[in-house]
Amino acid sequence: MTQLLADENIPSETVKLPKRQGIDIISVTEFAYGLSDRKILELGKTKERIIVTFDKDFGQIIFKEKIKTKGVILLRFIPKSPQQISKRIQQLLSAKIKIENCLVVVKKDRIKVTPAR
Repeated sequence: MTQLLADENIPSETVKLPKRQGIDIISVTEFAYGLSDRKILELGKTKERIIVTFDKDFGQIIFKEKIKTKGVILLRFIPKSPQQISKRIQQLLSAKIKIENCLVVVKKDRIKVTPAR
């Protein structure tokens, strides 16, 4: 089962909704507040969780600095509600796309997968 780690910029309601439907997602705020992107990447790797974020810096870090990661789901759309974000995450997971060890860019109408290694 895919395990997710939501960045602080993911609303708490967005984390709660998929949990109710059996998706294994937790927020970084369960560990600490104000963590740097690198610390979040480290936490994701340690906990073997794929990071979900709106922060495009994660993509730059993993490719430029060649930091190993379990994966990053980068949400690149303007969210209308926590429900919309949750629905998009659920759609991604049900699409059976390989997301481990990848940077997955999720836009409103498409998904782009780039291997992170």
